[in-house]
Amino acid sequence: MVALAMLFSLYRLLAGPSVPDRILALDTLYINTIAALILFGMQLRSSIYFEAALVIAMLGFVGTVMLSKYVLRRDIVE
Repeated sequence: MVALAMLFSLYRLLAGPSVPDRILALDTLYINTIAALILFGMQLRSSIYFEAALVIAMLGFVGTVMLSKYVLRRDIVE
């Protein structure tokens, strides 16, 4: 189910009608990737996947904020 959600997010990212839709699709893709990594880590009983999910969560948050700021102001650095 998570892989199917990732495919739908990827489709919306590539075929999104507007830039905000694509930003939300990218954010959803980050969340789905985190869910897949956590499930995979639970299945293998390995903590390295949880750490990778944490790194992806932090990068996803920063990336979403930067893209949203760029769309609103056309400038990332104030």
